[in-house]
Amino acid sequence: MSELVARTGRHQQRYEKGFRLIAGCIPFRLRNTEENGGGVSEEIIEVLMINSTSGPGLLFPKGGWENDETVEEAAMREAIEEAGVRGDLLHFLGFYLFKSKTLQDDFSPEGLCKASMFALLVKEELESWPEQSLRQRSWLTIPQAIECCRHPWMREAIEEGFLKWHGSGMIRTMNTNDED
Repeated sequence: MSELVARTGRHQQRYEKGFRLIAGCIPFRLRNTEENGGGVSEEIIEVLMINSTSGPGLLFPKGGWENDETVEEAAMREAIEEAGVRGDLLHFLGFYLFKSKTLQDDFSPEGLCKASMFALLVKEELESWPEQSLRQRSWLTIPQAIECCRHPWMREAIEEGFLKWHGSGMIRTMNTNDED
């Protein structure tokens, strides 16, 4: 059993202009692979996705941003609660708008949501986490993640946010600096 407990309820939920504010992340790791000959090593990026509790497809950890935390704290909390990982937020990937079919309320009657998404370099996978009885974790390559992603806005976060950031060389720079 986890000593961590997931937050529930909406009494501290943030809203802005009819949008429920969401914080989330794309957890990732860098993995070295060796070719069968043993000589060539290639660095592969894998992202961590979790199953949805309301249907098929995979998701990135995300949830409501509450009044008593920063957006970064909310993103890291969701990573721990839903995916059981800790790490470093390295980059803000952007805002993504979507309409929730299940989370309509008085402050957002149409279910409009605005998600702030971050790249999270995973440093630790917890053996026990608050939603482990509800969630399965899956490490996937970027093409696999795009194919399995349940929501179009999350695919956009991978393709337009994460891959553009990765393409800028920031992950490689960060990884080189870690070795010093």
